[in-house]
Amino acid sequence: MRLLNRYGNLYREENVAISGIHTHSGPGGYLQYLVYSVTSLGFVQQSFDAIVNAIEQSLIQAHENLKPGSIFINQGDVEKGGINRSPSAYLLNPEEERGRYKSNVDSLMTLLKFVDSASGKSLGSFNWFPTHGTSMTKNNRLISGDNKGAAARFFEDWFADSTTNKSLSTTPNIGKIVEKAHRIKATGGRLCGETTSKGFKVRKNDGSLFVGAFCQSNVGDVTPNVLGAFCTDTGKPCDFNHSSCNGDNQICLGRGPGYPDEILSTKIIGERQFQKAVDLFTSATEQVSGKIDYRHVYLNFTNIEVELDNNNNNNVVHTCPAALGPGFAAGTTDGPGFAGFQQGDKEISEKWRKERDILKKPSQYQVDCQHPKPILLDTGEMFDPYAWAPAIIPIQMLRLGNLIILAVPGEFTTMAGRRLREAVKETLISYGRGEFEDDTRVVIAGLSNTYSQYIATFEEYTQQRYEASSTLYGPHTLSAYLQEFKKLAKAMATGETISKGPSPPDLSTIQRRAQIGPFGDSPPSGVKFGDMKEDIKVPKRGFFKRGDHENRPYATFWSANPSYDLLTEGTFAVVETLIQGQGWIPAYDDDDFSLFFKYKLDESGLYSLANIEWDIPDDVMLGVYRLRHFGSSRKEKDSPIVYFTGASSAFAVLS
Repeated sequence: MRLLNRYGNLYREENVAISGIHTHSGPGGYLQYLVYSVTSLGFVQQSFDAIVNAIEQSLIQAHENLKPGSIFINQGDVEKGGINRSPSAYLLNPEEERGRYKSNVDSLMTLLKFVDSASGKSLGSFNWFPTHGTSMTKNNRLISGDNKGAAARFFEDWFADSTTNKSLSTTPNIGKIVEKAHRIKATGGRLCGETTSKGFKVRKNDGSLFVGAFCQSNVGDVTPNVLGAFCTDTGKPCDFNHSSCNGDNQICLGRGPGYPDEILSTKIIGERQFQKAVDLFTSATEQVSGKIDYRHVYLNFTNIEVELDNNNNNNVVHTCPAALGPGFAAGTTDGPGFAGFQQGDKEISEKWRKERDILKKPSQYQVDCQHPKPILLDTGEMFDPYAWAPAIIPIQMLRLGNLIILAVPGEFTTMAGRRLREAVKETLISYGRGEFEDDTRVVIAGLSNTYSQYIATFEEYTQQRYEASSTLYGPHTLSAYLQEFKKLAKAMATGETISKGPSPPDLSTIQRRAQIGPFGDSPPSGVKFGDMKEDIKVPKRGFFKRGDHENRPYATFWSANPSYDLLTEGTFAVVETLIQGQGWIPAYDDDDFSLFFKYKLDESGLYSLANIEWDIPDDVMLGVYRLRHFGSSRKEKDSPIVYFTGASSAFAVLS
């Protein structure tokens, strides 16, 4: 609606795709169906508004910077970017089909390079590659874009450095640098303006920055924890079929390449994607040309009639209302769910059947339709206090020349994604009258436009591991997707229009909202927001060393709940460096992989604290630095928000 008011009918749901990179380390509560907001204690308006506003501003910036350009495409394999976390389910797919592929996960990255035609300047890059955003474990409490967010940061910084010829500084006089740092003390807390923190962002969002987007694909059964899953009690591999340890799902955990350091694992998997993206970007020479086109339709996925062709005997089956099985409750090796469940469970205990029936006993139709999934949560038949799961979902196809992007509202497993890409390509070639050839590339943009959990193959569904147990619409869900996407592909190939389909409901007026704060924050008596509670502790040698990841600058500020203002396009934390003749210049902010901002309450539970920690990069410029914090607060519920800042004492960073 906002884009409609601003640009008329130029941008609309048919030709705009919203696709998530997928992280398990982000704020929740922004989806409208009840089952997705249980863990956030209801719908969270602030989370929803932050996402909507950011998407809107991204589109505005893109529109205001439109210019003639060229697109180049390249493809290559990412090594050790992911493994299959449900290999036993994958093996249920036909042997002949599996034999066509070298691995049980897709390793191919497809990359687009965008170039300004007039200047030849590179403007940005999009790529698609499947691996879950679960390098950060379920114990993490920091907001993170996970490995794809890290890859994007590394790529954008690489491009900035490669175009500015950034080099490391030398140290002409160590003694003077240390002496200067020791003389500069903490500033104390001070009031500032609502937009002050925006001026301290290292990368200003003015629409001119290079954009490196790392997009998600058929990620359903792909984990970045590439060392495998092991039992924490014995150190041995987990049970192959159930991913448990003597029946216990809680102690079967996947290990990333930096195990046991989850942040290091995130960095490594991010770097593997980033390095391949750089290779593809710098070597891309094939230019994309041809038509731009799109198709979009809404479908009621709870009762789609699907025609199956089995040995030339046409069978008609149906999808089902949404439901989740006990394998869903078991969780995965990336993050175990509830104790007492295992992936692949085909039975539900009497205790859990009684608990389920209190919420909603599934109808016999639903039991038969979802078989062999035993129904733990009958979300598709639950409407109190409002719908628990989506019924109407969108599917979408976008065309850029010989590149076809399939925007899917869920997580396709590896083989499910392969079947979808193949079916669409075959249909395009069949009906395209020579317009589509073997060089047509089809990519899946996962988690697009809404979320409806997983899509497993029919064969994988029979085992009922996590992905199959989370395939909402029954055993023929993938077949329905194949059928409906083939319709879109035929329409695109022949130039036909398609009807919009039934619109999804708007539940915004009836959603439950449990969050009621924050109401008010104040520092202890005699203290101002932004004052230091714990200043920098410099090592005995008198300075910090570049690349020393054990001894990090760390400071704690008296602060307030960061939810008063999310400081969008601003920052809560900054590392400043002292430049002769220029003063303090921001060098890193909370968008950087090396800087950590942590909010907590003090020992009394009455006052808010902000911890800022800097993992000094190996390539940091030597010199004098300090840590700065920005925040906001209000004394009472309806009082105006006030903004504050404060900086630590200075410290030296040397080699």
